[in-house]
This record gives sequence, structure tokens and C-alpha cells, in this order.
Amino acid sequence: MLVSYKEIRDAQERIRGIALHTPLVRLQIPGSTGNIYVKAEGLQPIGSFKLRGAYNKIAQLSEEERKRGVITYSSGNHAQGVAYAARALGAKAVIVMPSNAPEVKKQATAALGAEIVTVGPASSERKLKAEELEAKFGYVMVPPYDDRAIIAGQATCGLEIVEDLPEIDLVLSPVSGGGLLSGVATAVKLIKPDVRVFGIEPELAADAQESFRGGKLVSWPAEMTTRTMADGLRTQSLGELNFEHVRAYVDDIITVAENEIVEAMRTLLYQARLTPEPSGAVTAAAVLFHLEQLLPFRNAVVVMSGGNVEPEVLRRVVCTV
Repeated sequence: MLVSYKEIRDAQERIRGIALHTPLVRLQIPGSTGNIYVKAEGLQPIGSFKLRGAYNKIAQLSEEERKRGVITYSSGNHAQGVAYAARALGAKAVIVMPSNAPEVKKQATAALGAEIVTVGPASSERKLKAEELEAKFGYVMVPPYDDRAIIAGQATCGLEIVEDLPEIDLVLSPVSGGGLLSGVATAVKLIKPDVRVFGIEPELAADAQESFRGGKLVSWPAEMTTRTMADGLRTQSLGELNFEHVRAYVDDIITVAENEIVEAMRTLLYQARLTPEPSGAVTAAAVLFHLEQLLPFRNAVVVMSGGNVEPEVLRRVVCTV
């Protein structure tokens, strides 16, 4: 069963005062006759949208479950979301992170009081390790995307978009495991069914596009998905529940190239005065370089999912022309 409108509204009330209602920032794109706005999720307390789902999930646990502690597996942003929410709700947090996770995300997660366990780069490795520790110590799992409370929490981002821009007719969301895309698409389509919703991912990690267009869930090996600079979009497969929502509510999934992501980061920095991480810039890359696939629209929103960028990556983006 798909996430309901009531679940999304309940999540919105649950996270009120914890996650920010982030603004829409105007973005000028040459050649576009429509209005384009950036949903600036990098302004969240943890620098990404992930706080929405993590808090919605952990806030619904019983007191006994919170006392056992929570565990998750993440390349960084969900790690911070779980660590932040767990600290706010008085629960211990254990995070299984890949060895190639950005240092800025590891440090931020540790600073929030979480215990970090490091494994190899594959998303399957960290999931297996988290499940092993869950069984051994009795922790409660907070999945990064394949969970209805997580989807409902991320869907609050879509509610805000429609509330702030009722005349919206196009929404673009990054996609990896599918938590954000499935949530945003569900919220938007339940309120305004005629709005088109697209997922955007790197062409070097295009498992979601292959799954969507083929109508069957597929997984890409880690040695392929880890090629992209968009570290938050290296998940090897959509979640099963996420795929159900994507098939029900998403119109298409488009891929972008690495050089397009870099140029989109520059555009967000210099035009919108926002600091994106590579994963958060893929939607801007789509309107910059694939506009013809998105037309027609009058009012589009591109979700900038996060701003937790490594200083060295940011330096290369700014200094390399």
C-alpha cells in the first residue's frame, strides 16, 4: 500500500520546529521561458533533506525502542539526519558508513554524537553490516529510504513546494534509493495530479532510470555507481517500496553527465547564492543541459537536496574552468 496523504500531513506536524520549511530561490536559466525555482534543502540544520524522514521515523518509536538505540547505513546525509534526530529524542545512534564517504559528512555525523562503523564502498556492504549489528545488539533500524515513515517524512518537501507555489507544473528531484523522489512525487501528485515530476540521476549511476523505463527493479554494481562525483546518489538500486511509488507517480527519470553537474554547481553558487553538493546539483544540471526534455512548463521547482560538499570538491568546482 502506498503512503497516504494523511501520513504525509501527520509527518509535517511531527517534524514542525525540527526541520525547516525551506525557501524557493529564483534561478535564471538562459533559453528558458518559464520560471525556475530552487527548493533549497541545503539550508536544513544538517545541510540536507534527510532530517525530514529520519525524525519522522524515530519520533514514532516507542520509549522502549528508543532506549535500545537506532542504527542505519548511509554515505553521509541520512547518517546526519539519524544522528540529529536521535540526539533530539534521547536515543543512541550507530551509523554504518562507507570508507569513501566524504570526510565532511563523517565529521558532522560524529559531532552529533553518533557511533560510526566503517565498511567498504558498496551500498550492499553497509546494509549487511547494519543488519548484523541490529541482530547482535537489538538496535532499531532506521532505513535510509525503503520505509513508509521515511517516505512520508521526505514527502513534506513536496507539500511545501505546492503550498509555496500553487501554480507549479514541473518538479525535479534527485534520485538514488528513491526516498526523496518517491516522497515528493507522492505529495505533489496527490494534491495536483497534472504536475509532471521527474527524477534526475547521474548517467554513471543510472540504475533508477533503467528500472523505471524497463518496469523492473535492477541493481548496478558498486564499481559502476561509485564512479560519479555525486556521492549521495551512489546507491546501487531503488528501494522496493520506493519503486512502487516511483512507478505510480513519476513521469520519467533523466540522467546528467559529470561535467554538467560541475557547471550546475557553479550556476547555483553564482546565480542563486546557494552552496550545493554534487548530488544536490543534478536537478539544476537537468534544466541547464536537458531543457528540451522538460518543456513545456511555466513554473518549475528543482530540489537541491543538500549542501554538504567537501571543501576540496568545492575548490575544484570554483577554480576549474
